[in-house]
Amino acid sequence: MGNKFTCMSKKDIKSGGIGSRSKRGNLSKRRSSIDEELLHKQALAMAIHQHQLSQRFDNGSMSRRLGSTSSRRRATTLSDPFAATDAKPLPECLENIKTKKFVLAHGEGFGAWCWYKSIALLEESGLLPVALDLAGCGIDTTDAKNVTTLAEYSKPLIDFLQNLPEDEKVILVGHSSGGACISYALEHLPDKISKAVYLCGTMIADGQRPFDVFAEELGSAELFSPDSKYVIYGNGQNKPPTGFMFEKQHLQGLYFNHSPTKDVALAMVSMRPIPLGPMMEKLSLSAEKYGMGRRFYVQTLDDNALSPDVQEKLVRENPPEGVFKIKGSDHCPFFSKPQALHKILLEIAQIA
Repeated sequence: MGNKFTCMSKKDIKSGGIGSRSKRGNLSKRRSSIDEELLHKQALAMAIHQHQLSQRFDNGSMSRRLGSTSSRRRATTLSDPFAATDAKPLPECLENIKTKKFVLAHGEGFGAWCWYKSIALLEESGLLPVALDLAGCGIDTTDAKNVTTLAEYSKPLIDFLQNLPEDEKVILVGHSSGGACISYALEHLPDKISKAVYLCGTMIADGQRPFDVFAEELGSAELFSPDSKYVIYGNGQNKPPTGFMFEKQHLQGLYFNHSPTKDVALAMVSMRPIPLGPMMEKLSLSAEKYGMGRRFYVQTLDDNALSPDVQEKLVRENPPEGVFKIKGSDHCPFFSKPQALHKILLEIAQIA
């Protein structure tokens, strides 16, 4: 299934010749470049501020922590720098979209901050994006060492869905291990989810663990051995490990092989350790709830963290309603291919 979304106004069709189109194109490119530069500066400024706060309040239990644990838990809302301002009217070709609210759930180590480009693009299309910090992530105040179950990890998402108006549904997007969270949400609150989109996500079946997907890809024996330099013992070396964090050079090769340098810099000062408990928990998914959900999968075709072969296997073993593919994307298409990702999200939103 390809990406065929286009939307042109009457003014676009009645262009004033090749020269004028070229001038407008150059102006548009310069304007887009300026807008993107401003977004980068805002995102990086907030990330650095979060990192400074975390250094001020860190109690030393996780020496490799990146990001903040000092601010109150919250979703990214309209008052946040990464969220949209007032929603704009939908273009005529998007008026058939029934569900306009997108809820964006990040993957392992990330936070709501990673969606800043998608938030801007969705808002510019007249839609209503909301990005959430899962427990122990982003600027959520929970210490990752205390997040031991998928229920605890997904609580900010579940709370948000439970607090929606009775007749309101959302399109739920989950990146990477965030796929397990949207599966959990489908099982517990299926009536609040219009569509679930797995973005190179852990779309696992009943009885599987999110970790199983990455174990096949990365090899678990060495990475997760007691002596591994990536494992974090937040409760002491004599207790079970509580978290996991790749070093910067590994993150760049696995996650950001096509991402802009500025976005990699943002990630390096914002990512936090991954709570291990939720990654190791087997999901319990029923045909009556999870099985009735409308699922879509977006594959990233140059992904070093979750290879196209592994993603294809997930789709084959647990078939969704539709599959989309992004060429030239690493594991973070919201950085490396934001426009392609945006067009796919719009296309999925328009599916009746």
